Amino acid sequence: MSSFNNKKFERHGEVLIELKFENGTLLWRGEELAQLVAHAPGLFKFDSRVNAFRSRGCDYAEAVRRCRELQLPLDDQAAAFAPLENLALNQTLIPRTHQQIAFDAWRRSAYRAVAALPTGSGKTILAVMAIARLKRPTLVLVPTIDLLAQWTAVLERFFAVPIGMWGGGSNTTCDITVSTYNSAVLKMEFYGNRFAFLVADECHHLPGAVNQLAAVWSIAPYRLGLSATPESDPQRDALLAELMGPVCCRIQIDELDKGILSDYDVKTIELSLTAGEQAEYLANRKIYIDFLHQHHVIMNSVRAWRNFIMEVVRSGAAGRRAFDAYLRQKNLARGGQGKLEKVWELLRLHAGERIIIFTADNATAYELGRRYLLPVLTHHTKSAERKIMLENFRTGACPVLVSSKVLNEGVDVPEANIGIIVSGGGSVREHVQRLGRILRAKPGKRAVLYELVNSQTSELNVLARRREHRAYSSKVGGAAGC
Repeated sequence: MSSFNNKKFERHGEVLIELKFENGTLLWRGEELAQLVAHAPGLFKFDSRVNAFRSRGCDYAEAVRRCRELQLPLDDQAAAFAPLENLALNQTLIPRTHQQIAFDAWRRSAYRAVAALPTGSGKTILAVMAIARLKRPTLVLVPTIDLLAQWTAVLERFFAVPIGMWGGGSNTTCDITVSTYNSAVLKMEFYGNRFAFLVADECHHLPGAVNQLAAVWSIAPYRLGLSATPESDPQRDALLAELMGPVCCRIQIDELDKGILSDYDVKTIELSLTAGEQAEYLANRKIYIDFLHQHHVIMNSVRAWRNFIMEVVRSGAAGRRAFDAYLRQKNLARGGQGKLEKVWELLRLHAGERIIIFTADNATAYELGRRYLLPVLTHHTKSAERKIMLENFRTGACPVLVSSKVLNEGVDVPEANIGIIVSGGGSVREHVQRLGRILRAKPGKRAVLYELVNSQTSELNVLARRREHRAYSSKVGGAAGC
């Protein structure tokens, strides 16, 4: 393991290259810098304002490695971290087989890689193992306030040191700190040289235009990305690999030892729109499809969606009519009276069990909440109210929750054993995450995920796309008894 702790390495007593951290970047000055720049031209850009070369914070490890290869004397004033010699686990940790496999793969990847592990399989424990191994100041990035609290609690349990928090009203910095992505972006310009180890939970969020700055402005030489489904598209995947390292380990749900996740079934229930809904759906879909054909747009990629929007803008009233028709046919396919009634049947069938109802939009979530007097969690829900809802769900005081997307990830509710997907997109990630919400192991538990799908609509295509994940392939069943 490279130390990255030598503040200076000299030749003949002279220090000829000076390195400083400035506003999320690295500032390089020195007589022999030309040799380093020539050796790795892609890492450096000349900044005429300060008459020095700059590189990104995230290029620290590579640039320092190049210095050492060339045996160039360096005065490293950038790294403001040192080993935490006294850091030790506060309790015995016996990793599961899959956690040890992932840990070993990360070590073989020079302590800089992404581990793809199923939701609920203990990704947090893998990070604890890594922190204990490195004994370096660590920053953990998480996407939500719920995960901020969960990670802090786990780290406090395993390490007898204060745990800092950025986000959710907290602003404390410690040798081990947990931060939301948003808070880290605001702070890394100033704190990017304080941490030697960067952990990114749900790291598929990291390639976002803003979120990526939390990693770009960090000089942390050691990195660990965690996600159940890190892949998105080639461009984002390449950026994630650049910022966190390659995917070093990929473990699927059906490869876990028995007992780590609950046994589960996936049941698809095909429903029909009412005659009026079906007629309206077909009429609006025809307007939308005719517009696509007229403007030669094939909806099979992100770029195609942009092309559609551009044609909508160019086409004036006809474009607005096509876009409105697109939204209406999509909402009809995702909703309908039949789905609302089926939800009630399933609630009665599983009365007393812990049920999470997932929708693709807030409007449907609120409609279910009004109709059946159920608590609804959306991004509009205040933190205090959200905390009460989740606690009531965990204790059983209120055994049903409705959510649009905020419960897709980052909430640990092992009590949940029934999931009802009223609507969703074709994203494999979204549906694996939703499945993961009900798979937390508990003695005697068997989980069931219901998918409500309107036949003779575009939802069947959406269903086919998300079924590409192997978590579904051996589990998809019928809806007998429903």
